Amino acid sequence: MSILVIVIIVVIVLALVSFKIVPQNSVGLLETLGKYSSTRQTGLNFRLPLVQKIRTVSLALQPLKLAGYSVITKDNADIGATVTLNFHITDPVKYSYENTNSIESMQQLVRGHLRDIIGRMELNEALGSTSQINKDLAEAIGDLTNTYGINVDRINIDELKPSAAIQSSMDTQLKADRERVAAISQAEGEAKSIELRAKANNEALIATAKANAEATRTKADAESYRIDKVQAALKNADQNYFNNQSINAFEALAKSDANLIVTNGADLDQTGQSAILAKTLGQELAKEQD
Repeated sequence: MSILVIVIIVVIVLALVSFKIVPQNSVGLLETLGKYSSTRQTGLNFRLPLVQKIRTVSLALQPLKLAGYSVITKDNADIGATVTLNFHITDPVKYSYENTNSIESMQQLVRGHLRDIIGRMELNEALGSTSQINKDLAEAIGDLTNTYGINVDRINIDELKPSAAIQSSMDTQLKADRERVAAISQAEGEAKSIELRAKANNEALIATAKANAEATRTKADAESYRIDKVQAALKNADQNYFNNQSINAFEALAKSDANLIVTNGADLDQTGQSAILAKTLGQELAKEQD
């Protein structure tokens, strides 16, 4: 192989290692002999082979799911928490050189604040306040640019799950509450049914009493009307009417088996006349029967 060919190959290799392409939405950190020198932007960038290198850092939004871990509530309940967040690098130099692992540091900060927030809540409050926990956690973390060169754009509590023992106790309590509500509803229904039946019976008794009272009133009015009519008729009757009534009475007496008449002394003469009349009527009736 000729020297010229070797020179050409060396030049090509040097050219290849002397340039690096920084992709879109990223920056290149130029290091000279291991020390940060400058920041290079997107595109083709030159570096001195073996002396300099370019470290590429993405500025794009990145999702991150934190491994599940346990937190303790104010009433000493153990809860498993799962958190996801979105972040992006805002200061590549701080992110790369001022922290050994900025992402792990950020995760530890999130866990610490979450334990503090939930630790001030009781179990039921924590389980029903995930939105408020998200808001409080986002405010507690804030902008991490000055510390880790990172900004958390969104954080979300995916799940707060009580331990198996607590979940079993909650299920038992929930079942008891449901049975209590069902028993109360049944009792209220039975009480309402009894109330309605009693009301219907009372209304029926009242209606019957009103009907009986109305019938009695009507009967009394009719009797009063009859008595008034009789009294009015008696006022207009003459002696012949009473004599006729007496004859009719003795005629009925003659037909009966009675032979005793009770009367006062003032009417003794009339009684005698009446007895004769009764006897005469009796004889006439006997003839007719023969």
